[in-house]
Amino acid sequence: MTRATTLPAMSAEVAAVFDDYPASVRERLLQVRRLIFKTAAETDGVGPLTETLKWGEPAYLTEASGSGTTIRLGVPRAMEGRCAVFVNCRTTLVDTFRSQFPEAFEYQGNRAILLNVSGPLPKEPLAMCLSMALTYHRRPASAAPRPAVRRKPA
Repeated sequence: MTRATTLPAMSAEVAAVFDDYPASVRERLLQVRRLIFKTAAETDGVGPLTETLKWGEPAYLTEASGSGTTIRLGVPRAMEGRCAVFVNCRTTLVDTFRSQFPEAFEYQGNRAILLNVSGPLPKEPLAMCLSMALTYHRRPASAAPRPAVRRKPA
């Protein structure tokens, strides 16, 4: 069942950042913003999102539930015609996105999904990626690779 999604008002600070983007980038990132809120509303346990600025870019946090990692929207350096959905580079999310959707997106290292500012938005795979980010901290420990633990000799 799909829950109704009400898009919250944007703060003046966040709106100013969107307004500074070129028109094609702004429109694409606003589409992604709508999809973030829609996905959060349709994903159990996520709860309300906090919209703020992180590193001068619009960012979406699951502060109320603590269920996910921060999602940021921006423009990657030296990549005209593209915008990005950034996640914490210390997560395994981009590797997971890359393995599940190798052809749907281009990726930037372990930190971002790259999107063209023109053409159709790949909504279904992007919504699935957003859902994974919004629930990242709810994943069972066995689902994510664990860093190696070095033990000191006895």
